[in-house]
Amino acid sequence: MLSHDDIYLNLVKDILENGKERNERTGTGMISVFSRHLRFNISKQVPILTTKKMYWRSCVLELLWFLRGETNTKTLSAQGVKIWNANTTREFLDNRGLHHIPEGDMGPGYGFQWRHFGGNYGTETPGGFDQIKYILHELRTNPTSRRIFLSAWNPLQMKDMALPPCHVSAQFYVELPDNEGEQSELSCHFYQRSVDVFLGLPFNIASYTVLTYILASLCNMKPKELIVSTGDTHIYKNHIEQMREQLNRIPYYSPILKINPNIINKSIEEITIQDFDVLEYQHHPAISGKMSA
Repeated sequence: MLSHDDIYLNLVKDILENGKERNERTGTGMISVFSRHLRFNISKQVPILTTKKMYWRSCVLELLWFLRGETNTKTLSAQGVKIWNANTTREFLDNRGLHHIPEGDMGPGYGFQWRHFGGNYGTETPGGFDQIKYILHELRTNPTSRRIFLSAWNPLQMKDMALPPCHVSAQFYVELPDNEGEQSELSCHFYQRSVDVFLGLPFNIASYTVLTYILASLCNMKPKELIVSTGDTHIYKNHIEQMREQLNRIPYYSPILKINPNIINKSIEEITIQDFDVLEYQHHPAISGKMSA
């Protein structure tokens, strides 16, 4: 049985062997394949990579920020999460024509669409459709629905975002138990249109795993599987050597994610980083690489 790292590293091998060079927006250059499919069993262990150190706390902090519907990246930066800094500088926003958006703000991106889809961005009462509230309601009252779906892709508001969403949608699927008294099992299938395999994908895999754990905990379910479908799946040219280094490392056992069971009594907004812990996380050293902004 393949480890979580092996599933990811097989994708890396595929791109290095079969990828084609493509010009792209940042000017860095990349090798790319189109449309891949990954499956991770998340019922007992979680796909936080071990062949390089993953900063899982940063991943959870960003996810909680999304879940609160926030868009001010300075909130994350103050907690040591700098991943959005380069894409929300005054220069970057102005180059996108977003002179009206304050420095440090991502515009109506992920969190806004998750909690206020189609709402009036930049107002005190944006309204819109709360997709997270809807998903929780469906999981609790209509778990076999085929409409338990989350979307960050809103073409009408794309022009006001610092970056269009890369991970654009997720569908949740509940398997009901065979026997009374057993828990239902929750799986997540997310689609990512643009995939930075070295820097972005490990983070996104971990993030949607944690999201599935949160939703399962809030709905008295247990997590089962994470499925990832990708579009333009690429390795930037300035990450190729780092990827080769990672391929030479032997994976450790995947870690275990523990969530405070008391979050079932909390609202989404009340969940904090203190509600999470990752156990038995043995990993190789971090591998650094520059983000192409």
